[in-house]
Amino acid sequence: MNQDLLLRNENLIAENRILRGHLTMRLRLADPERVTLAEIATRLGRKALKDVAQLAKPDTILAWYRRLIAQKFEDPGIVVIPGVRGLLGNRGVSNPDGARKPDLGL
Repeated sequence: MNQDLLLRNENLIAENRILRGHLTMRLRLADPERVTLAEIATRLGRKALKDVAQLAKPDTILAWYRRLIAQKFEDPGIVVIPGVRGLLGNRGVSNPDGARKPDLGL
């Protein structure tokens, strides 16, 4: 079974290289395609990825994964819980551009 899997993978790698050789322009990947490749790449690891990556450099694919993880932890905005604002008081002064500056009491 293991040998069969290795042969299948070797065949797929060879087919991908041949097909890539026939392309005349650079492939543009959509975000879902990048996500799929990035998730698989992290499971493969950098060493194995160097042997099989054909669409992009291993460092690029791993950078896609880092960006994917960073997006999961981005601040989606401040959630205001009703009633809490009154307890906190006015902790800042609004600017015309919508940003808040600390109220230094000057």
